[in-house]
Amino acid sequence: MSRITVVGAGFGALTAIRKLRAGDPAVHIDVIAPKPEFVYYPGTIWIPTGLRKPEDLVVPLQNFYRRMKVNYHMAEVMGLRDGGRTVETNTGDISNDGLIIASGGRFMRKLPGIEHSITPCGGIDATVKIRDRLAAMKSGTIAFGFGGNPKEPTAMRGGPVFEFLFGIDNWLRKQGRRDKFKLVFFTPAPKPGARLGPKAVAGIMSEMKKRGIVTHLGHKMKAFEANKVITEAVEFEADMILFMPGMTGNPWFDNTDLPRSEGGLLKANGFCQVEGMDKVYVAGDSGSFPGPDWMPKQAHMADLQAATAATNLLAELAGKPASDSFKVELLCIIDSYNKGMLVARTEKRNFILPSMLPLHWVKRFFEWKYLRMYR
Repeated sequence: MSRITVVGAGFGALTAIRKLRAGDPAVHIDVIAPKPEFVYYPGTIWIPTGLRKPEDLVVPLQNFYRRMKVNYHMAEVMGLRDGGRTVETNTGDISNDGLIIASGGRFMRKLPGIEHSITPCGGIDATVKIRDRLAAMKSGTIAFGFGGNPKEPTAMRGGPVFEFLFGIDNWLRKQGRRDKFKLVFFTPAPKPGARLGPKAVAGIMSEMKKRGIVTHLGHKMKAFEANKVITEAVEFEADMILFMPGMTGNPWFDNTDLPRSEGGLLKANGFCQVEGMDKVYVAGDSGSFPGPDWMPKQAHMADLQAATAATNLLAELAGKPASDSFKVELLCIIDSYNKGMLVARTEKRNFILPSMLPLHWVKRFFEWKYLRMYR
C-alpha cells in the first residue's frame, strides 16, 4: 500500500485529501498540521462588521479526517530529507511514497514599524482585533493598504483589502457615522487590482471616488509608526492601519533541498510537481507556478492546483506519467457588506458583473455549501 503525506489543513490540503481518497480508497494518507481545524478565510471579511463570529468560520476536522480515513499528526513540519521521502516534524519523522505540500505562505512583515499595522488575512485573532478597535472608535482615520513581493509578482493578496475597505465603509454608513471617519487607501501599485482586469480596476477606483475614499497610489512603502503611514512620496496619520504585505515561503522550506523561486516559494511546473523532485507536489500559496502574471493567490486557485496534484501523484504511484494540468482561473465576488461584484478571468475572457445585492448572498451561500464538506 502506498503512503502519501499531505502537509497543511487549508483549502489546498483538504481538497487534496478529498481527491486522493476519491481516487484510491485504499491509499494510506498522513496529514500534518499544527491544529485539526480549518479556517474559512474568505468569511473573515465579515467579522469586523458583525456578520460573522469567529466560531462560524473555524471548523474542527476530526470528523472529516475520520470520514476520509486519514492519519492526522498534530505537528509542525521542520524540514525534509531523503529527497522528500521523509518529513521531519517537531514530534518525529513521517515517511512517504509521495508528498503534497499545501502549507500556505508567509506574510513578509519586514517593513519598519509593521507591528503597528493589522494584517487583515492574518487569522481570526487579527480580524477580531479589527472588530474591537473599530467598535471602540468614535471617529478618526482608518488606512487600508497592501503590498507585494517584488521578486514574486503573483504572491500578493489585495482583493480582501478591497472587501474590508468597502465593507467597513458601508457598515459605517448603515450606522449613520461615516461622516466621522476618513478612509484612506494606499498601495505601491499604480493600478491596484490590475490582476482582476482593466474593467475591474476602473470600477474599483470609481467606487472609491464615489465613496469619498482618499487614495495614495504608486509610491513605495517606507515605514509605519503607531499612528502614521510613511511612503516615499507622502506621510499621513491614521488611527488604525490595515495592511496586507506580500507573501513568501514557509520558514521550514529553508531546511530542505526543494528548489525555490526568486521570491522564496517552491518552484513548480504545470503539473504541480516541484521541479526536479520525485513525487513531490505543491498547491496553493506555497508554490510558484508557471502562468500569466495575473494568476491569483486565492482559495479557488489552491483548490484547482490541489486537485491536479492529487490526480498526478496517484498516477505516478500507479506507474503512469503525470499528465493533468490545472486551469488558470480567477473567480471571486468582491463583497461590500451588503452587495457583491463578480469578477471572472481566464486566459481567454475577463467577465464582470457590477455590484448587486444577490451576489452578496451568492457569496454567503457558497460559504455554507463549502463548509458543509468539512463539518
